[in-house]
Amino acid sequence: MQFPNEKQLRSLRERYPAGTRIRLNHMDDPYAPVPSGMTGSVSDIDDAGNIHMKWDNGRTLSLIEGVDDFTVIANSEEAEK
Repeated sequence: MQFPNEKQLRSLRERYPAGTRIRLNHMDDPYAPVPSGMTGSVSDIDDAGNIHMKWDNGRTLSLIEGVDDFTVIANSEEAEK
């Protein structure tokens, strides 16, 4: 795994600031994935580029951009679900 440089980290943190709402489309984790369709909020992004999440089901499993498939959602979109 290659760690992101400072510019890449800054870009990730600008795109996914704390509180950003995310819907998981798919997570390729054979052991304990978060279910597809689950929503949650970004808590922070660490220096390795992992997007730490607080999932609505109580889980805290992180996302990795480019590996996990997810969508940023707006509050109005979430209300429709």
